[in-house]
Amino acid sequence: MFADSAYRGNHFHDAVRAKAGIPRIVATSMWGHDEEETLRKRHAWNQPIHRVRRRIEKIFGTWKQCYGLRQSRWRGLAKAAIQVHLTAIAYIPKRTMNILAAQA
Repeated sequence: MFADSAYRGNHFHDAVRAKAGIPRIVATSMWGHDEEETLRKRHAWNQPIHRVRRRIEKIFGTWKQCYGLRQSRWRGLAKAAIQVHLTAIAYIPKRTMNILAAQA
């Protein structure tokens, strides 16, 4: 489970472990005697997390910017979920065409 530092804590960690998951939470600060070594460890911890989150956040950013997901059009979780699903249905073919055009 990839998450930002807002989800750091035992409650989230225990919930993810209970579902047989591995929490991958971005480290924003670390303590150590050697500053360079501490920064290296933090970078090594965050690098694989950022690689995955970058791909996901790019999609959500596109949905917000180009597909109107900055605000929900309807009230309620069910109707908001429908809006997200319709956005995904519109996004996937366009993204597929862009990938195929880039390969050609």
